[in-house]
Amino acid sequence: MPRRKAAMAVGAVAALGAAAFLLPHANASQDAGDDGRAPGATGTARTLRATDAPDLDARLRELLGDAFAGSWYDNGRQQLVVNVSGGGDDVVVRAEKAGAVVRQVANSAAELRAAARTLRAEAAVPGTSWAVDPRTDKILVTADSTVTGARWDRLRSAVRGLGPGMATLKKSAGTFKTFASGGDAVFSRSQGGSVRCSLGFNVTAADGRPAFLTAGHCGVAAEKWSDTQNGEPTATVDRATFPGEGDFSLVTYDDPGTRAPSEVDAGDGRTVPINRAAEATVGQTVFRMGSTTGLHDGRVTGLDATVNFQSETDPGGVDTVTGLIQTDVCAEPGDSGGPLFTQDGGALGLTSGGSGDCTGGGETFFQPVTTALRATGATLGGGAGGGEDDRAGAGERSGGGSGSASGADSPSGSGDEAGPGAGGDPVGGDGDPSAPSDGSRSGAADDGSPALTGTR
Repeated sequence: MPRRKAAMAVGAVAALGAAAFLLPHANASQDAGDDGRAPGATGTARTLRATDAPDLDARLRELLGDAFAGSWYDNGRQQLVVNVSGGGDDVVVRAEKAGAVVRQVANSAAELRAAARTLRAEAAVPGTSWAVDPRTDKILVTADSTVTGARWDRLRSAVRGLGPGMATLKKSAGTFKTFASGGDAVFSRSQGGSVRCSLGFNVTAADGRPAFLTAGHCGVAAEKWSDTQNGEPTATVDRATFPGEGDFSLVTYDDPGTRAPSEVDAGDGRTVPINRAAEATVGQTVFRMGSTTGLHDGRVTGLDATVNFQSETDPGGVDTVTGLIQTDVCAEPGDSGGPLFTQDGGALGLTSGGSGDCTGGGETFFQPVTTALRATGATLGGGAGGGEDDRAGAGERSGGGSGSASGADSPSGSGDEAGPGAGGDPVGGDGDPSAPSDGSRSGAADDGSPALTGTR
């Protein structure tokens, strides 16, 4: 490959100023109370940018210890709401002094984690997922349209066995699948035919070579990748993880002189410079770019999610992937591996899989970028390397031979059932006390950065 900006690079044009971005959708408060506050919330809290929410979350985890029961970012009020289970008044005081809105809840983090382990042992059937929803203080368990008959009975029995008030069971009209068909498109060929994914983020490998991150199920499906369909390979998979503890691949450019800019091609001549790896926060507004469907936005609905995909190599098997970010952003085949990011340049995730499409909506799961960087030892960007937060120790190649994704072992599930519906917020049960009542989705610059416009 010549020494030029690679066509596979996520950013293909010069970055534009803030004034060039379109205005976002109208913002809507996520709170359900009459006063615009989360039910059960106490005290006052400082306003903060979405990008600062993970730092406050980490501080609260340390301050509250076992009393910490999850948190989420209130996008409308620009505050972090923290769940507290047990502990005395001093726990509430510490959380309020730290700057959070405090909500006392029934389920502790330990109880939710135990419930997730029970689901993993008793209900890991293809077409299911679960993740803790801190807004309801429950595990949200989702079954896609293939979970019927004995499988549905098994899942429902496992959820009910968790006890009342622990989980919510929801039906999705779609089918959980990986979106390999992912940014800009990348192409390859495998024994099963051609494969198309999306490039996630350009990085520098631990040995200094230019590289990029994409989905792990793309990396185990094919080793050689090109920036054009049926073109000569220009990049080679260095390591890939799928299924299991993640869904990510590190792919190195064959030409060590390849320029690999740290930016996301947002379409219509726009790019978003990527300046850091960031942790996702429930309630946060996010954007996804994919080579099939382009730019779409939505919100983070769960963390540490587990997804159980039907195995594409074993008709009776299941591919389980853990540790994913759950969102209400749509995606379709070919979007796999594409970037999940914030409008001010935070790299959050890589598209893994989900259900639905960008016409009817659905839910999509993402591999956290921070985990992928730690496992591969890579740093964000195509330059000399990033900061300490963008790097981690080397990992090993794992997984193999499948182009499908799988679920993760995370806390979710519930004793309340919801009727069939495509993606989005929980239906039935206690519902989502912090979801917008008008169904709108905001691409607002809640952190003061340039605004993008995406569609669900």
